[in-house]
Amino acid sequence: MATIYEVSKLAGVSLATVSRVMNNNARVSDKTKQKVLDAMNELGYRPNANARSLASNRSDSVGIMVSELHGPFFGQMMAGIESELRAAGKHVIFTTGHSEEDREKDGIEFLMGRNCDAIIIHVEAVTDDYLVEVSQGNTPIYLLSRYVEQLKDKCISLDNEVGGYLATKALIDHGHNNIAYIAGPQFKADASNRLLGHKRALQEHGIEFNSDLLFIGDFKETGGSEGLKHFIDNQLSFSAVVCANDEMASGAMKYAREHGYTLPNDLSVIGFDNVIFANYLYPTLTTIDNPVEKMGRMAAKMVLTDIYKRKDLSIERVFEPSLILRNSIVESK
Repeated sequence: MATIYEVSKLAGVSLATVSRVMNNNARVSDKTKQKVLDAMNELGYRPNANARSLASNRSDSVGIMVSELHGPFFGQMMAGIESELRAAGKHVIFTTGHSEEDREKDGIEFLMGRNCDAIIIHVEAVTDDYLVEVSQGNTPIYLLSRYVEQLKDKCISLDNEVGGYLATKALIDHGHNNIAYIAGPQFKADASNRLLGHKRALQEHGIEFNSDLLFIGDFKETGGSEGLKHFIDNQLSFSAVVCANDEMASGAMKYAREHGYTLPNDLSVIGFDNVIFANYLYPTLTTIDNPVEKMGRMAAKMVLTDIYKRKDLSIERVFEPSLILRNSIVESK
């Protein structure tokens, strides 16, 4: 197999010039470019990623760390990132952290060792201090769905507190006062901020927060079913339930139907995220839009702007959630 060194020798140019040709660098004259292409054709040479990076000092690859690979939420996130970068001729390397501190750190170190030009990370277990420390290394990092004050110029985040507020306010506006809440794990910033928004909505409307109507779930379908079971088994009075994500909302709805509830007449349900299946549940799920696909694209655009020096992209760092009204909530009786 021919090497870049053989191409350089046959064409009579430097290694850097061969690399510039492979990277379509405008600094190479047409005559020199043709000499290099002719040499590559004669030798049957096909450039690899390492050869391309010799002159540009770039691998044209971006590392992506997400919590999970399964589920519509992370699917939309990864699709947004990959499609934006691929359109710009960049490739991605994915790994997961599973919301565990050691695995998140291991994944970040793995991506740094792959010579990525930058890393986009969605992490939940590592501390802010760790992220600040890592950001001081040679590989730029960008945070998705997380805000760290010291890294604010590298963050793409959602105002989850406002989202939690909007969800509960929608039920209050429909006359509900006894509102149960199935939260996500509280060590996760998005889950804790959504709960804060729920409490703010109650307070603003003169409704006392009842800790008995709070269940800490797992952001999975099982968390929703377990939460609703807990409220029912404890014979608590409530006419509506807020679920901190759509997966838990689907679990709560399934459990409710299996136990004789007619939805939404007997129980109003609202979710969070507006994942693709929310519009296909029965009844269709009222939820809070979390534009995670757009946020993924925006993180990619930030990398393209900062690392690859694109000048034509506008950057938006904080996204606002919005209420998506469907059929799973009705006026309180």
